[in-house]
Amino acid sequence: MTKESIQLPLLPLRGLLVFPSMVLHIDAGRDKSVAALEKAKMEDKTIFLAAQKQVSVKEPGPSDVYPVGTVAYIKQMMTLPNGTIRILVEGLYRAEVNQFTDDDKMLAVDINELTDEHDDADEEEALKRSLLNQFERYINVSEKLTNETLAAVSDIQEPGRLADIVTSHLSLKIPDKENLLGMVNVKERLNHLLELLSNEKNVLDLEKQIGQRVKQSMEKTQKEYYLREQLKAIQTELGEKDGKSGDAEELREKIEASDMPGRVADAARKELARFEKVPQSSGESSIIQNYIEWLVALPWTVQTEDTFEIDRAEATLHEDHYGLEKVKERVLEYLSVRKLTQSIKGPILCLVGPPGVGKTSLAQSIARTINRHFVRMSLGGVRDEAEIRGHRRTYIGAMPGRIIQGMKKAETVNPVFLLDEVDKMASHFNGDPSSAMLEVLDPEQNNQFSDHYIEETYDLSNVMFITTANDAGSIPEPLRDRMELITISGYTEIEKLHIAKDHLLPKQLMENGLGKSDLQIREEALLKLIRMYTREAGVRGLERQLANLCRKAARIMISGEKKRVIVTEKKLEELLGKPLFRYGQMEEENQIGAATGLAYTTAGGDTLSIEVSHYPGKGKLTLTGKLGDVMQESAQAAFSYIRARAEELEIDPDFHDKYDIHIHVPEGATPKDGPSAGITMATALISALTGRVVKKEVGMTGEITLRGRVLPIGGLKEKSLSAHRAGLTTIIIPEDNAKDIEDIPTSVRDALTFIKVNHLDQVLTHALTEEKT
Repeated sequence: MTKESIQLPLLPLRGLLVFPSMVLHIDAGRDKSVAALEKAKMEDKTIFLAAQKQVSVKEPGPSDVYPVGTVAYIKQMMTLPNGTIRILVEGLYRAEVNQFTDDDKMLAVDINELTDEHDDADEEEALKRSLLNQFERYINVSEKLTNETLAAVSDIQEPGRLADIVTSHLSLKIPDKENLLGMVNVKERLNHLLELLSNEKNVLDLEKQIGQRVKQSMEKTQKEYYLREQLKAIQTELGEKDGKSGDAEELREKIEASDMPGRVADAARKELARFEKVPQSSGESSIIQNYIEWLVALPWTVQTEDTFEIDRAEATLHEDHYGLEKVKERVLEYLSVRKLTQSIKGPILCLVGPPGVGKTSLAQSIARTINRHFVRMSLGGVRDEAEIRGHRRTYIGAMPGRIIQGMKKAETVNPVFLLDEVDKMASHFNGDPSSAMLEVLDPEQNNQFSDHYIEETYDLSNVMFITTANDAGSIPEPLRDRMELITISGYTEIEKLHIAKDHLLPKQLMENGLGKSDLQIREEALLKLIRMYTREAGVRGLERQLANLCRKAARIMISGEKKRVIVTEKKLEELLGKPLFRYGQMEEENQIGAATGLAYTTAGGDTLSIEVSHYPGKGKLTLTGKLGDVMQESAQAAFSYIRARAEELEIDPDFHDKYDIHIHVPEGATPKDGPSAGITMATALISALTGRVVKKEVGMTGEITLRGRVLPIGGLKEKSLSAHRAGLTTIIIPEDNAKDIEDIPTSVRDALTFIKVNHLDQVLTHALTEEKT
């Protein structure tokens, strides 16, 4: 009997047929199949399942699908790591196709429901009992079914549903199953199934006899060969030649052709044996298949030949990067040692510096220099240990960690592996990824790296790991101990000028479709662009502004206004608008109670103006400007020092009882912290309380103690660059930092006067004038 026609999306099945009341997993990866599943998900989650006539047809049309199928309900749907969609379906009822619809995106059908037809209830009951007896005998000789299956089937009361469930457990050909699915008469279905079941039992009996006769005389390899050939023959008869046996054979060939070590190959063969035993409809089948494919895809012994040619390496580094002389020298030393030792074991290089100074591109240059594949992995925001070590295979959607994924992508065992933003990892309740990185970056341990998904140990000792960070202080101490820090501080104006002309501008001209003659930027305009439209340690902002100029020039040329654009200082403002920054941040005139400090940030050095004001009050000290704890303590220390030496400094000893003091550090919305503003605060305080003027061209940095001693600070190079940018001519630094002056570029070092001090009295001598107001 049939009911009113309805329309549903169609999912064609290869080598599989679903009966009503069956619950099983199905994997779908074809575009039309995915579209049909999405359509069903958006509506009532019902879909029409029909078997393909030929398994080999990849894009089936209406003529390639049997007309009788099953309407099923989608209970679960998820996307696997390889892009395949896995669904859990439950068969609802039979249906016959009235009309197929193919819109090139998906297949849909108009169907009529088929309901069971009953003749004689007593005869059906007798056939049902006979079927149960036959099925019990079949289970006794079958190795695939258990008594639990019989117990579950015995509880079914409806004869038609019993026939469907028993058929789903038999290894019948698809045409035979389709024939049974199309039988709406229950008595006819039971009779036909009894014939098929009897034939299947006879085949199993014959197989058992053959197996018992030859079992004693077969060696292990002969037995495996026999069973495989026997399985092939049976599956060919059942129409499953292109199904799971094909996948198993393909995996076996890949395992034998791979370069896996013996222990890993044995593990892969063991998993393949499990794969062959697990039903294709089981979820575990695809999990095992994915695992074996990961083992096969990983490089285990393939490697590139290193070319440690130092002259070539030096030429490559100079070609790719302007400046960074000390960094290049350290890299060349590193490569020289590698050439002499023929070993990769040694310190892990960590390139530390502000954004945009060329850390990542430097690692790429190293890879190109020594002829190794390059792989980059960003650690920014990583807070789960499984990102490094992988997920265990017991979890749904498990995958290897990103280290193993990177090695698969590299395709060799000795790539240059860049771990970017190593200072941006975060601890979480899921685990501490920085602790997991300890094994990766330890040359004494990483030859036995353990990934939870792969399970077999993987050798990372041939990998050249290079890490990058913006702030070395944010790297956990145990991890930092495994790395050698190479600081890339930033570029001077002269270096930026060369980088812009030789690297950035040609790149942007090409990316924006312009030739060399289409856009010309005068050197003075380029210098103004660097000074007044960017403020950074690196060159990313500069590259963005050059890209902006290229787009403006392209617009002018396309509109026909000019055939080429020449950018002068005046033209620069026309194209980019008013300058974003004021070149030189030093005060325009000498000030009282305002001193210029030098600060270090993750974006490079910067100048810091510290202002002090005092007014009648009761000695209250107010600190504003979003100061951190350390900076507030520096202010307190400076205040206490001044109180203790008020008379020597020619300050009213009772000033703290007569005045309230306010210290402010612009910009107020920017958080600030660190000890190096101590002498700057003290100088500004003494200037305000004595009325002596602070020299506008002087910048200073140094930590202060309660006795006025000046302690060393870090980041002198970055701070000197910022002072030079701001137009300062004199820098007061701690005496213990004199050794760091050599790290400052010559052009900056020659333009600045460095005054080395070890006590605040010396600072005041050079920072304050005798002039009072």
